[in-house]
Amino acid sequence: MRIAHARERHAPAGAPYRLHAALDAGTHAWLDLELARRRAIRRDERLQHNSVLFRQAITTLDDHLARGLRVEALGELLEGFERTADDDDALADNADLTFGPPILRPASLRDFYAFERHVATMWGRRNQEVPEAWFRLPIFYFSNVSEVRAPGEPVWAPRGSTELDYELEIAALIDTPVRDAGAEQGEQAIGGFMIFNDWSARDLQREETTVRLGPAKGKDFASTLGPYLVTPDELADARSAKGYDLAATAHVNGKELSRGSWGDIAFSFGEMIERASADVRLVPGDVLGSGTVGTGCLLEIREESGFGRYLQEGDVVTLAVERLGSLTSPVADRP
Repeated sequence: MRIAHARERHAPAGAPYRLHAALDAGTHAWLDLELARRRAIRRDERLQHNSVLFRQAITTLDDHLARGLRVEALGELLEGFERTADDDDALADNADLTFGPPILRPASLRDFYAFERHVATMWGRRNQEVPEAWFRLPIFYFSNVSEVRAPGEPVWAPRGSTELDYELEIAALIDTPVRDAGAEQGEQAIGGFMIFNDWSARDLQREETTVRLGPAKGKDFASTLGPYLVTPDELADARSAKGYDLAATAHVNGKELSRGSWGDIAFSFGEMIERASADVRLVPGDVLGSGTVGTGCLLEIREESGFGRYLQEGDVVTLAVERLGSLTSPVADRP
């Protein structure tokens, strides 16, 4: 199942996102889940009494999780939907919609450091070996949930920075409370996966980390999530080692600069959740990032790729992961 917040492309300014599900694997037609709920009730009024999913309006995924429901519960609306006509008003074409982040207000955002190629490149640039602790512990930092960007929403370098970089990552959404979880239980707490661009201001980051704290202002100015959430069952046949045998790429201005595989990840998301939930409670709406896929940022490859610089106003960055879609962001001048 693929879940998204979307609204009509020509909707009035400020129109709210509505929760949609892709009707097919090609994600060309999207079903408005609230309209599907109303239609199902008209067909069978008993649903309002027999199923908590049908008792209240479907608004956002954030609200759905706050009601104590898991992502997979929305599948009941998708499975019970009956198309009434070719121009069914409950359906919208992908081209007629704009998309928001799959989770509008994450409860928290932890970003890990789980791809060895990226880690080894970063430490190699300092002429140092990867610390032994990295091989034992899934390491993460907390990012800023107040600056989550939607697909297509502009991003700009923060004040004082001239080294804006993209970071190609995968994120997992927690959809049930979990504490002190083992890796297997951690996997079961995942409601879905999405693409994550963990934007970085490399000059600010470099300055901050000299004091062994952070990252802070080098990271907290923007995080882009989307374009939709994909439930784990959609990926099961691609499982490989700790991840999934799915290609991940980054293009800037239409040119491919980064290519890696989710299957190369050194720690599974279950292992990340095991680490994150030690002695604390993860809650529905928490987001965990994978860390940068090998070659997945300009800091690694800008010279070797021939790109030769960091991002500037007018650039367009597109991250793509097989089965998770593609996530495009324009780079703008700082307002």
